[in-house]
Amino acid sequence: MIRKCLFPAAGYGTRFLPATKAMPKEMMPILDEPLIQYGVEESLAAGMNQIAIVTGRSKRAIEDHFDISYELEHQISGTEKEKRLVSIRNLIDKCTFSYTRQLETKGLGHAILTGETLIGDEAFGVILADDLCVGDPDPVMSQMVSLYKKRPACIIAIEEVPMAEVHKYGVIDGEDMGDGVYRVNAMVEKPSADEAPGNLAIIGRYILTPEIFDTLRNTEAGKGGELQITDALHTLAKQGKVFALKFSGRRFDCGSIDGFVEATNYFFSKSKE
Repeated sequence: MIRKCLFPAAGYGTRFLPATKAMPKEMMPILDEPLIQYGVEESLAAGMNQIAIVTGRSKRAIEDHFDISYELEHQISGTEKEKRLVSIRNLIDKCTFSYTRQLETKGLGHAILTGETLIGDEAFGVILADDLCVGDPDPVMSQMVSLYKKRPACIIAIEEVPMAEVHKYGVIDGEDMGDGVYRVNAMVEKPSADEAPGNLAIIGRYILTPEIFDTLRNTEAGKGGELQITDALHTLAKQGKVFALKFSGRRFDCGSIDGFVEATNYFFSKSKE
């Protein structure tokens, strides 16, 4: 039902400077795979094999990663090292990749609007690569697709966070419908603990209907002077067109050093098992 997944990847990754001065933060490796590869694997598992990536300056490494490297592959052909490329070759063979550039970083909403040229008039997924998710038992985006089939509307992934951290997230006010599903009534971008309607925070997984593009065009700049996807979704939520899923699994905030190290340790321990 949903073929395309959008990856906003134009940010500067300033929390990882100087490592991200010349390298995209999406290419930071958890063990031997870059963050964005985990996201594409999750997308493919959910049936989305048309990958649309919004990039910016100094992001050519992403395009090169999802391409064939003839010289490298020739050099390691017939050796033990050849099997280390199996996972990325699988993605290259099964997915198509398209790219467009976000000339200015004006917020997540602006990045998604920039991707309209790659998406067209159909529902699509959005994955933020620095939110690394481990679904249980199914990948998070697969869980969201299952909900979309029952309720074809905008779907956002949420999790409970400490009230002291709600200022870092978009937060929903919603009606609990059971089985982790909420009908969203309102959304607030990065509220203070006093302003927050609760502690159900939006994380970097969305399914959006094409209506989101016109809504974004008619949304004014919000927090930080940026075009916020939360503000656009708030407009649709007031029309009853947004649901939230409290997903089953675990999420690592790999946009922070603490979360990145936590994810590395988790996947390392899993590899030893």
